[in-house]
Amino acid sequence: MAQRKEKYAGIARVGEKGQIVIPKGVRELFDIRPGDTLLVLADKKQGIVITKDDMLFQQFDAIVKGEDPT
Repeated sequence: MAQRKEKYAGIARVGEKGQIVIPKGVRELFDIRPGDTLLVLADKKQGIVITKDDMLFQQFDAIVKGEDPT
């Protein structure tokens, strides 16, 4: 699959139990390891986002402090 230093494009298939395998390139890019907790956000019109839960807390902390979360 296509991978650059900070980007990755690939495909994940959904199994019969609704499980997906996160591609190795994505796991390496975001340092996702077995046992990590991921946050899943979904909006029917905008799609699905999967992120490490610590990323959300970092953005929340920035918002609370009045900083730009991006």
